[in-house]
Amino acid sequence: MLKAQHLVRQYGSVTAVNNVSFEIDQQQIVGLLGHNGAGKTTIMKMMTGFLEPGSGSISIDGVDVNQYTAATQARVGYLPENCPLYLDMTVIDFLLYVTQLRHMPYRSARRAVQQTLVRTDIGSKACQKIQTLSRGYRQRVGVAQAILSEPSILILDEPTNGLDPSQVENMRSLIKQLAQTTTVIISTHVLQEVSAVCDRVLILKQGELALDSTLENLQQGDQLLITVDRPPEQLIAQLQDHVVVQTIEYLGQDQTGYSYRLSPAGSNTLVSIVPEITRTLVQCGYNVTRITPERRDLESIFREINLPSHVALQ
Repeated sequence: MLKAQHLVRQYGSVTAVNNVSFEIDQQQIVGLLGHNGAGKTTIMKMMTGFLEPGSGSISIDGVDVNQYTAATQARVGYLPENCPLYLDMTVIDFLLYVTQLRHMPYRSARRAVQQTLVRTDIGSKACQKIQTLSRGYRQRVGVAQAILSEPSILILDEPTNGLDPSQVENMRSLIKQLAQTTTVIISTHVLQEVSAVCDRVLILKQGELALDSTLENLQQGDQLLITVDRPPEQLIAQLQDHVVVQTIEYLGQDQTGYSYRLSPAGSNTLVSIVPEITRTLVQCGYNVTRITPERRDLESIFREINLPSHVALQ
């Protein structure tokens, strides 16, 4: 488990990270999302032990990163946005060189390289010089060097940056495969990448944690969508004074009927109002063709969070 508590980091008078806390369990894929300058890179550097927080702490499996930097770094694999590769080396020589930097015993190193070539599907390129590889394969080499030591936490900074659509799909598949045994943290500003592979998202805004939620809960809205066979003047008159309904918005008409968006009143939840609304509509003779919670996409949520008036959510 990775645990961050009340992280603060300043660069002179600029506060890059302000009182950020979160916990990440094993075998999760977590997206670290935010605009440029939101604090993503600073948090990643603190997670890897490259940068000390001004205050607060980060621990990995209960071990403090700042007090035991070498020990915790051995549990972390890291792919920078622009991974430094030695282009004149072959893939296998480069990976063996990385095992030397990590002080891995010779036999363990050879075995780790062989396994990693298979896991990242670059065995066919093992004897090629890195400079001859496509952008997609170079990214795979970058992932390979990050997982050589079988880290418990893998941090990927913009892993699909510059890849073509086919290479993006391959990278997504690789990330999902790696997450079967490793906690994966992806830092990105590409919303589609988070939606495609992540279980959970941390959204940063101006150095603060604006939202921490699973994708499933995040996309589940707090409003109800219904479709019936009556025009708005009838339904609104019927429900506008209902005690469980705060607002009713008419969305339009199609072949399935007239559609509306309802917001619960007061402390009522969607789960609690659905039976009451359904009962009322049926008793009044409405033909109900749809009644379902509204689902939101990550793009609209991210846009809402970055409005000037938005306040932090937990």
